[in-house]
Amino acid sequence: MKRTVGLGALAVISAVAVTASACSSPRPCAGVGVTSQVGVMFLQQGYTDLAGASYELCAGGKCVKDKLEQEDITQVSLRLPDDVGPDLGTVRFRVTPKGGGRPEIDASSEVKLTHQSDGCGGGAYNEGLAFTKEGGLTTKIPPSVTAAWRDHLRSLASPSESA
Repeated sequence: MKRTVGLGALAVISAVAVTASACSSPRPCAGVGVTSQVGVMFLQQGYTDLAGASYELCAGGKCVKDKLEQEDITQVSLRLPDDVGPDLGTVRFRVTPKGGGRPEIDASSEVKLTHQSDGCGGGAYNEGLAFTKEGGLTTKIPPSVTAAWRDHLRSLASPSESA
């Protein structure tokens, strides 16, 4: 009995073959899809009512803008071009209260990106920063920010997951 393979199945087989051959290893690469980015963990402690405030995160000639929710900690990130290198330069973080004209927060920091391997000979450059009212914008993540992020993640977990 002769078996025929449809075009849809051939497309799937081709996609798997291309994905598998992207690495010099017979097993899939762990980091496929790694992206270059810079992120800021923003601890809102010490500020009053930032719900609806606008934020702007800029680096490498790119910016992301959005509105804040009223929460203890917020994580914002900016995707960078794939060809970015380690010498990013200045990262700027601004927060302007809802209806306000001047930013309440306007902080910047010089940043050098860290290479994250994709396990296949490639990778991406990225860096995490933190912003607190006391410490400003820094690549040294304070324990208070780490604790607030851990608490935030626990609050999102269902009761069965947190046990």
